[in-house]
Amino acid sequence: MKYTQLGRTGLKVSRLVLGTMNFGPQTDEADSHTIMDAALDAGINFFDTANVYGWGENKGRTEEIIGNWFAKGGGRRDKVVLATKVYGNMGTDGTPVWPNHDKLSAVNIRRAVDASLKRLGTDHIDVYQFHHIDRATPFDEIWQAIDVLVQQGKVLYAASSNFPGYKIAQANEAAARRGSLGLVSEQCLYNLFERRAEMEVIPAAQEYGLGVIPWSPLHGGLLGGVIRKEGEGSRRASGRSAETLADPAVRTRLQSYEDLLDKHGLEPGEVALAWLLTRPGVTGPIVGPRTLAQLESALRAVELELSPELLAGLDDIFPGPGPSPEAFAW
Repeated sequence: MKYTQLGRTGLKVSRLVLGTMNFGPQTDEADSHTIMDAALDAGINFFDTANVYGWGENKGRTEEIIGNWFAKGGGRRDKVVLATKVYGNMGTDGTPVWPNHDKLSAVNIRRAVDASLKRLGTDHIDVYQFHHIDRATPFDEIWQAIDVLVQQGKVLYAASSNFPGYKIAQANEAAARRGSLGLVSEQCLYNLFERRAEMEVIPAAQEYGLGVIPWSPLHGGLLGGVIRKEGEGSRRASGRSAETLADPAVRTRLQSYEDLLDKHGLEPGEVALAWLLTRPGVTGPIVGPRTLAQLESALRAVELELSPELLAGLDDIFPGPGPSPEAFAW
């Protein structure tokens, strides 16, 4: 495994981030523990979760699965850089949200961090991430709450997820006025198919020293060889991925992508991850395996070297927006 610093911090994290969103809803606790053991054995030390994972009536279940894994001992907790998130309502889906039981008020941050710590069975969260922006809460209030948690030792670093570039700037300027460290990473939607983050989010992250952690690196499975898998009858796209794939123009691009990688004898999912590892500012993509085999495939991407010819071919199929602001300014 290869490691890098998380943004401008001294914290060393693996170039792959283990996403746990499937633990509970898709993968049972025993298999989740097997995957986490295998990830740790492979050198992945950065684990990502969120308080709402488990979903529906089981929100918080994923954190509990991780907490039970930590409880097995063997240095598991000490070896892991643990990241979780705050923002969402923890009540059952469809029920009214009680006031101050979601988003980023100081009241909810305090409540949410204590609840996450209990479920995770630990005394601190290494990277506490704001899952979305909160338009109603000023950053001075948010940073006051985080500063208290840092002083208490409950949180070490703060980070963002799904923030636009201007909110990254606002957050870190507010933190600087307080003498606080500010955001150290941004978790954003970024992959070969979806490159809009290159316009503002990634430049802002680089300017303020945030590591970039792409989520959905295979774009819901579309970059994992979906057309070939359909032909083999091994898997069909579903949900939003199926709707996207129904667009003939999208299907043509994905076919060109798979044909290009067939020419080079490479697996689509591994190339999609390896491409992200070549991108400026990227700390490491989140991989969310449902099975051990999916984790093993992701691990191969770390060692994959993409030739200039292949990178140019990928840009031809999935062109990015170009440099910012030139791409939209003139």
